[in-house]
Order: sequence, then C-alpha cells, then structure tokens
Amino acid sequence: MHPALASLGALALGLGALGLATDGFAALTTEGARRLAALRTAPEMPRVAIETMAGSIEPLPAASRATVVEFIYTTCPDICQAAGDEMARLRDRLAKGPLSGRVRLVSVSFDPARDDPARMADYGRWHEADGAVWTVARPADARDLPNLLDAYGVTVIPDRIGGFTHNTALHVVTPEGRLAAILDMDDLAGAEAALAGVLQ
Repeated sequence: MHPALASLGALALGLGALGLATDGFAALTTEGARRLAALRTAPEMPRVAIETMAGSIEPLPAASRATVVEFIYTTCPDICQAAGDEMARLRDRLAKGPLSGRVRLVSVSFDPARDDPARMADYGRWHEADGAVWTVARPADARDLPNLLDAYGVTVIPDRIGGFTHNTALHVVTPEGRLAAILDMDDLAGAEAALAGVLQ
C-alpha cells in the first residue's frame, strides 16, 4: 500500500475515533462532555438537607425557586475565592432584573468536617453573601456528600497539603429540581439566560 494512502487511512480512523469520543466534536474535554450530557438529560438532582452559614437547615435544591449551586471549601486559596467573587457579581446582577427574588444561590462546601457554620459565615462575610439570596452551606449529613458530588459531576482530590484539587462550575437547577445547565464560573450572562429559561 502506498504510504500516503496508509497515512490517510490512519488519519480517517483517528478522526472517526475522536468524533465518537467527543460526542461528534461537540465536547473536547470530559468537562465539556459532562455539560452536554446534563443539557440532554436534565437529570433530577438529589434532594438533601444543608446546614447554612447561619446554622439553619434548608433543602437543596431550594423549594419553589431556581437554584444556582457551586462547590467550594472555605480555606481554598485561589479558585474558591474567585468563585465567591463571581457569585457576588451574579447576586448583584440578579437583584437588578426580573429574576430578583426567584433564585437561590448556594455555595456548598465539600469539606464539612472543617467548614462549620462559623467558618462558612466568615467566608460569606468576606464575599458579602447575605444569607437571604446567597448562602454558604454544607450537607447537614456528611454521608450525603459523595452522592451530591457525583450527581453534580464534581471531582474532589485531596492535595496532600490540607487542601483539594477540584473542578468548579455554576450548576443551574430548576424549581422542580432538575439540572438545566452547567456553566463556567464567570459566565454570568449564560447563568442569567439559563435561569430566565427555566423560570419563564
């Protein structure tokens, strides 16, 4: 066989395999594939009790409101601090428009052993979480955490220096408890559009 034909054949096979692995070239990362799958299936999210930074117990997702969920740990030195800043911006944007009062923002700690209400409240104060629209919380029962992380597609890996490596995103959940969108932390316009879509 001519070397050029062999190369073209190998290229065609490689592109075919890549097309299958990337959902028709729509997702070039596992994170992208996860987000596409969520949009296609709109899975129902587990309903769990969370303990807020005020020490109160409430349901997640929020009852009768759309919910934007992110996952953090309060001692994270970088990405979680940026995530808190973005949630504050999202809260401010929502307060100015027709979605005001119809959305609950929740930053869920995946480090419930260390993130008690006092520590969550410190993180909340630093990022101006008001407790009414946006709260910082942890699962009321730590045994719910693995299922919660799995359902939202959050990967958390201890980093051997007391912290964690993890992915982060804004998860938009309908008032009925179904996952409607997974967005980059700084895609506030996308979050607003997704919320408007589920609340119309």
